[in-house]
Amino acid sequence: MRKQHLWKPLAASIALALSASAYAKVSPEEAAKLGNELTCMGGVAAGNEAGTIPPFSGKWLGTPPGIDYTPNVGQHPVDPYHEDKPLFQITGQNWEEYKANLTEGQIALFQRFPDSFRIPVYQGRRDFRYPDEICEIAKKNAVEAELIDGGMGFKGYMGPVPFPVPSGENQAMQVLANHNYPYRAFTELTEVRDLANVNTDGEITWGRTRNAALNVITQPDQIGKPVGEIMAYSDNSTLLPTRDKGKRTVSIEPMNFAQGQRLAWTYNPGTRRVRQLPEYGFDTPAAGTSGKMTIDQDRLMNGSPERYNWELKGKREVYVPANAYRVHEEDVSYEELLTPNHANPDLLRYELRRVWVLEGSLKDTHRHKFGKRVLFIDEDTWHGVMSDYYDTRGELVNHGFVNYYYAYDMDAWQAGTSFFQDLATGGYVAYNLFQDQEKGPILNAGGLNSDMFTPAALRRRAH
Repeated sequence: MRKQHLWKPLAASIALALSASAYAKVSPEEAAKLGNELTCMGGVAAGNEAGTIPPFSGKWLGTPPGIDYTPNVGQHPVDPYHEDKPLFQITGQNWEEYKANLTEGQIALFQRFPDSFRIPVYQGRRDFRYPDEICEIAKKNAVEAELIDGGMGFKGYMGPVPFPVPSGENQAMQVLANHNYPYRAFTELTEVRDLANVNTDGEITWGRTRNAALNVITQPDQIGKPVGEIMAYSDNSTLLPTRDKGKRTVSIEPMNFAQGQRLAWTYNPGTRRVRQLPEYGFDTPAAGTSGKMTIDQDRLMNGSPERYNWELKGKREVYVPANAYRVHEEDVSYEELLTPNHANPDLLRYELRRVWVLEGSLKDTHRHKFGKRVLFIDEDTWHGVMSDYYDTRGELVNHGFVNYYYAYDMDAWQAGTSFFQDLATGGYVAYNLFQDQEKGPILNAGGLNSDMFTPAALRRRAH
């Protein structure tokens, strides 16, 4: 594939709005705090004054002692905290006591489902750490990485987040870059991934896909190198609903959205043709969700940030999903998990954690289903764990959360099952389900390369 076929320039109006200037790096003295008073990814190592957030221990790298786990084969997660019990429950009757540590979306769920929605709060656990190599490169990024093209890209080194200590100008875009470019699996295969659109009456419409992803920025032979042009490749095949069975899409994600854009090609079995999609991402409805989830809600926010003005609102202590092993264990059934109105609270785990609050407001020159989105990004991992979404009139319409767990396969955090609550009309979408399947995600098994994600490869597989 020739380079000119891979990249397309953004609209001239966007290019004119972007600044080509770089943004400040931190001093060596500030970077030296990483691994000391800060975790190696920039989280505050100390607990909070109230003792409700523990200090970072980082005592485990990979599989903890006593856990029977075979990496890289798709084994379901195994809970190292299986003996933990909830400290207390936040309910429709007492939520106002905890209002300072809740988001607007969580409060809306308590108000809408006062008799069933609960947040089980567990002891905070901060026991897992990243590999030493990743921590060293993060420190290097802290003093050398810089935003370019108005925050649409950055210069730095591949592997960890680029800005473990956000500072200087445009911290909002630095925080968003950390969310978009975390250390995660370099290959991910999901033989069966289910999606459930749970209606207000409890009836479920099913979607099912098969997925493969190659993350260039965390490939072992690329870690520590200067960032290149491509972030990742993906391949998504539809198995359900039946009307869409056989559709397949490959996509390529750029590192810099001012110099390239997400490109995608799809095969339609009805026409037996491969064609390039004119646009892939943003508020395009995700397949099988009846419009209740957009493509850029995967991991709460993904793709180009160009349609929003981003503002960092600082840090808050919020009850968020954390150490979410129980919800993914192999003895959990969809019937048990997918209860009417919202997921079964008995299978969820929340902890009080410090999160960055990042708000995106839709630009007047752009369109999107959501006029505002508020991301809550975990300080220890830089993964967005919750998000509240507002329509263009300012009404809160959706609350999403991702159940992350530390995956022993890759010594880092994996995005598990997500839930997106439709606050406007009711019902919810459960995304990335694998509890009822024989295998979960197969992480870091290798075996993927860029040649598998081209239009020509898609054409060969389709026929």
